[in-house]
Amino acid sequence: MAKDFELIEHTADVGIMAYGADVREAFANAARGMFSLIVELGSIGEVEHRYIEVTASDEESLLAAWLNELICLFDAENMLFSRFEITEFGDTFLRAKAYGEPVDSSRHQLKVGIKAATYHMLEVDRSDGGRVQVLFDI
Repeated sequence: MAKDFELIEHTADVGIMAYGADVREAFANAARGMFSLIVELGSIGEVEHRYIEVTASDEESLLAAWLNELICLFDAENMLFSRFEITEFGDTFLRAKAYGEPVDSSRHQLKVGIKAATYHMLEVDRSDGGRVQVLFDI
């Protein structure tokens, strides 16, 4: 199986390169990669879901808005997510369902605190399926 995402080391930040059969799948894998930095993905149960809708001026901004919305849900509701279903996707909008559960300190060992997805080195590439790159402020 092809890899979904890989980590990128960059000075004080951490990032991911995510792949997919298309950009929609790469966005979903970017979200999985981001949560893999926060906690072990296998420890997250699909107990609850959240509907997410974001808009932006272009694809790169959309990627940042998508990931930052998920960070907001983590910060505000203590929600961890491991599976993402992007139901509608365009250059400037996406609608998705994120599956996960609230943090349970007896089962979830939090690793890295992510403050935000940044615009530094942000990239969306449609060639050869989909590939996205994002660095996080930690």
